[in-house]
Order: sequence, then C-alpha cells, then structure tokens
Amino acid sequence: MNTDDDAHKPESNSGVTRRDFMKISAVTAAVPLVMGTNVVEAAGEEVTVHGPGKVPVTLNVNGKKLSAELEPRVTLLDALRGPFDITGAKRVCDRGSCGACTVLLDGKPVYACSVLAIDAQGAKIETIEALAEDGKLSPVMAAFVAHDAQQCGFCTPGFVVAATHFLQKNPKPSVEDMRRGLSGNYCRCGTYDGIRAVALAQSGGKQS
Repeated sequence: MNTDDDAHKPESNSGVTRRDFMKISAVTAAVPLVMGTNVVEAAGEEVTVHGPGKVPVTLNVNGKKLSAELEPRVTLLDALRGPFDITGAKRVCDRGSCGACTVLLDGKPVYACSVLAIDAQGAKIETIEALAEDGKLSPVMAAFVAHDAQQCGFCTPGFVVAATHFLQKNPKPSVEDMRRGLSGNYCRCGTYDGIRAVALAQSGGKQS
C-alpha cells in the first residue's frame, strides 16, 4: 500500500531520474541525424562512423575518378546511374538476383545493386561502357547483335559484362561450362540459346 511518503521517494539510487533518462535518450537519438563522418569508441577501439548524412565518395570508374556527396546507404548502382550518369548497368530486380547491373570490381563481376558505393572506393570499376573499343562494339557486343541474343535489352549489359569476363577466364568453354559460368545472370525473355551461341562463337565452338 502506497503512502504519501512513498510518493516523494526517489525512483532509484542511480542518480538519474526518469525525466533525465528521457532527455538523454532524445539527445542520443538525435545525434546520428546530424553526423557526417565521426569517430566513436567501441570496445576500446576508435571506429570511423559514416552518415547517415552525405559524405564525400570518390570512385574509379572506367579509368576516371568521379566524386560526389553521397549517403553511405547509396549503392554503387545508384551512384553510377544517378550523380555519375553512367547508365549502362540496369536496375531490374534491385536485390542481387538477376545480374542486369553486373559490373567488374577489380576484375571480378559483381552486382552493382548489392555493393555500397562507399565500399567501392579504391577499387577499379568497369562498366559495359568501358568494354567498347575506340567507340566501337567489342567482339562480344557484336556477337550479341549477330546472334540475336537480346530482346527487351534490360539484361543485355549485364550479360555482356559477365560473358566478356567468363570468356577471358574460359577461352574454350563447353556448353555446360557456359551454363554454370553465366548462371548468375537471368534473361526474362529467354534468349539463352542466342547467348550460348555468342559464347561458342567467340570460343570457336559450335552450338549443339
């Protein structure tokens, strides 16, 4: 049973009242909203924290250094297609499952929609635009046209990048090699026979 004396007792012996706690919580929640890049201490070590406000990001894209102020949550795909206006990589699934946004990151194919732009700093990024030779279609690009290996075209840039990398690593692939090697890219129009013909033509083989 509460008494009048109980009502006037401190809520705890911690030295922090409930009202003080609410004030501290409000300030703590507001701090990240105004932070750009900051250094905090975690587990006794200093850790650099970026964002959520915009921070300077510099990318090496197709041999050029491109800089912009980006929020850390911005993906490489959004950076390419947005402030840098490099639109070859396409946004289709936007969840890392179709391969339409495939680019080369330090020579390895990656889904640009699944890489943060801030994490791609310092890497060599190549998009389909870099594969053209002196403004002309590369052999793989020309083969896509010759073998009618595209329809709507949304998946084509990703397939061209993936096929180019695949053929560089596997110059004489079998049909099964191609199925496995290009399995990370998806064509909703079903032009797989044409795409396999491209790879086989480039490797000197024949469609079976």
